[in-house]
Amino acid sequence: MSRIGKSPVAIPDGVTVEIKDNVVTVKGKLGELSQEFSEITIKDEDGTIVLERPTEGKDHRAKHGLYRALINNMIEGVTNGWTKELELVGVGYRASNQGQKLDLAIGFSHNIVMDIAPEVKVETISEKGKNPKVKLTSHDKQLVGQVAAKIRGFRKPEPYKGKGVKFVGEQIRRKAGKSA
Repeated sequence: MSRIGKSPVAIPDGVTVEIKDNVVTVKGKLGELSQEFSEITIKDEDGTIVLERPTEGKDHRAKHGLYRALINNMIEGVTNGWTKELELVGVGYRASNQGQKLDLAIGFSHNIVMDIAPEVKVETISEKGKNPKVKLTSHDKQLVGQVAAKIRGFRKPEPYKGKGVKFVGEQIRRKAGKSA
């Protein structure tokens, strides 16, 4: 049984949490996030947020842990921010950016140009002898994950040579090729 929902969420200095009706708004040095909630009571008790569920029903137990994790991620995001790094593995694979436009050359006949949301900072790192990397940073964890998944979806890593767009640190299950 998950006990995530029972542990309180600490509010660090410089972060304000506002609970109105069914919406929780978190403001910090990196930005502002808001999330709508239902069926779970959220209370601000002197510097910590406590969540309580009305019954022991399956949906209430699930939402209890989910909402606690979402609030914790919002607080973590406005204080420290979230970062995802993608690595382009393959001969001739390149990445460059001009502001919020990401230009990927990943083995197609044309380059893929993607507009990145203004809340996400994009940075491309190209070092000689190493695979190019795309670094995404934002205060919104869900948005960073969604943008990273979209970029990875253009060319997922294949299991034979490992070519494609992968997360830094991701282990790709490799297959043996044909044996003659």
